[in-house]
Amino acid sequence: MSSKSLRVASVNVNGIRAAFRRGMGDWLAGRGVDVLAMQEVRASTDDIVAALGDEWDVVHDPATAKGRAGVAIASRSKASIHRVTFGPDDFDSAGRWLEADYEVGDTTVTIVSAYVHSGEADTPKQVEKYRFLDAMLEHLPELQRHNPLSLVVGDLNVGHRTLDIRNWKGNVKRAGFLPKEREYFDRILGAEGDDRYNAGAGLGWVDLGRRSAGEVEGPYTWWSWRGQAFDNDTGWRIDYQLATPELAERMTSYTVDRAESYDARFSDHAPVVVDYAL
Repeated sequence: MSSKSLRVASVNVNGIRAAFRRGMGDWLAGRGVDVLAMQEVRASTDDIVAALGDEWDVVHDPATAKGRAGVAIASRSKASIHRVTFGPDDFDSAGRWLEADYEVGDTTVTIVSAYVHSGEADTPKQVEKYRFLDAMLEHLPELQRHNPLSLVVGDLNVGHRTLDIRNWKGNVKRAGFLPKEREYFDRILGAEGDDRYNAGAGLGWVDLGRRSAGEVEGPYTWWSWRGQAFDNDTGWRIDYQLATPELAERMTSYTVDRAESYDARFSDHAPVVVDYAL
């Protein structure tokens, strides 16, 4: 049986209506994407469909607060089922975790669009971020049991290793690179220096960006709008595609679609695009 190719793109759009005003449609039209996972859409389902076009099937989980967060997955084929229940009953995860099953030939792939809180050190915002990461750690094994071909993509708002942030020494006390945050990723992927890091350590998931790039700085996926961060490539790698081991073995290409110039950006995040042979 011949394999089918699946192209999955993930991007924090920083408001889908603003992104399309800045040219996201041109990027998408030429990219051959099969499944597009978006975070921080900050719009209604009708707005998403209007931006993308009727040829896309859209599942969407808006945030409780209007105009905040929001995750969506758009696909060329209809999702067979989608779920948004996540974490403890008293935890508001709305707009931050959306998982859906897609049939690709005879194969089912489960894709999650996730948007982890940005947090703020030593504030209630950081407490909420840790609650989300706790729920994520608890749920990942369940997700893998549900489908050994599962994928968690999105803006996870943590740089796991020093390779993932250009100026890491100045950020060790800042949300996004706190030691406690990074320990969560040690438990998911394994810790730096572990012989089985990103190859079966921790919960066994694979960071496809690091597997593809190897032991190099970056490639970064987020740069501040302010100053010369983009031009100087002073970025953070906080957007991920995390795959189960079985799906990771089916990756055939990994690309960060960094814009050619500051003015060509449609978001402060770059899309992460990965091809899979199924």
